Amino acid sequence: MDGEIKNLIKVWLSVIASLCYTYFIASKIPKGKPRLFALLPVFSLFTTLPLHLSSPLLTGITAFFITWLANFKLLLFSFDMGPLSTSDPPISLLHFISLACLPIRTKPKNQYPSHQNSEKPPKLPLNLAAKSMLFAVLVCVYDYKKYVHPNVILVMYCCLVYLFVDIVLAVSNAVVRAVIGIELESPSDEPYFSTSLQDFWGRRWNLTTTNTLRHTVYKPVRSFLGVALGIDWAPLPAVLTAFIVSGLMHELLFFYITRVSPTWEITWFFVLHGVCVVVELGVKKVFAGRWRLHWAVSAPLTVGFVVITSAWLFFPPLARNGAVAGAIEECQALVEFVKGKLSFTL
Repeated sequence: MDGEIKNLIKVWLSVIASLCYTYFIASKIPKGKPRLFALLPVFSLFTTLPLHLSSPLLTGITAFFITWLANFKLLLFSFDMGPLSTSDPPISLLHFISLACLPIRTKPKNQYPSHQNSEKPPKLPLNLAAKSMLFAVLVCVYDYKKYVHPNVILVMYCCLVYLFVDIVLAVSNAVVRAVIGIELESPSDEPYFSTSLQDFWGRRWNLTTTNTLRHTVYKPVRSFLGVALGIDWAPLPAVLTAFIVSGLMHELLFFYITRVSPTWEITWFFVLHGVCVVVELGVKKVFAGRWRLHWAVSAPLTVGFVVITSAWLFFPPLARNGAVAGAIEECQALVEFVKGKLSFTL
């Protein structure tokens, strides 16, 4: 494990050095193709750095942070767009690095008061501490999986993924808010209460990634197809394209974790959800709000569809290659480490 920690430090020192180059040098190059060309070495480096790690958790988190989010944000930055674009006054180096490689979204200054006043309390009291405790309990329960029905295990996988991603995003937000003192958007909004797939993917689950895909994929495709299809129908293929890109990026992340050739099941998972979201949007356009399922029916149907399709297409590639077991073992080791520290403190 010591060797893995050293590799992790080297990887993130490379990330910081690359972002310093971007901040001090590449940002001075004219936007467009010249700046894009200047950032090509950074794109290449951020794509290969996760291969220097072997831990499933550390590899997955690093790949998500830099190969996906940072590369996409830097792509926008090449054309002076997105959260890293120059502003008045310009953001600090620490702020730039945090925005570039962490799953955070800055809250616009003119929205601070209104957003704070309109921010609704969660329907379930699942704060970071509660989510961490629930995650630790599920990790410990995994040792007894042979006594549990396989379908229950699959539901547990979904809960673990949700809790892990939400904890990572929440910790990132908390650290940046404490160090830099900037207002950040919430990383998610209780996805278990989603009333449609559009609601789940667009407004509730992993909103940082959703926002990144919206600006790098959805908007350019919608603008390009708007002339041919019109402003009413161009969003539909743009949505599907965003889901396809998301599927390919997940496939890449899972390749980093498993180091085996992709089976494309994960890509098909996102293609299926993309098609379903497009159908939802089309139906809503046809009915124009004249008919809608009650939330007590639509919410279980939505969450159930996500869980069932995840068990069918999302988790099998990871389970077959031992990535799930390896990640949970690392989580168990982390839980034991935290328990030991707490016991020592008490």
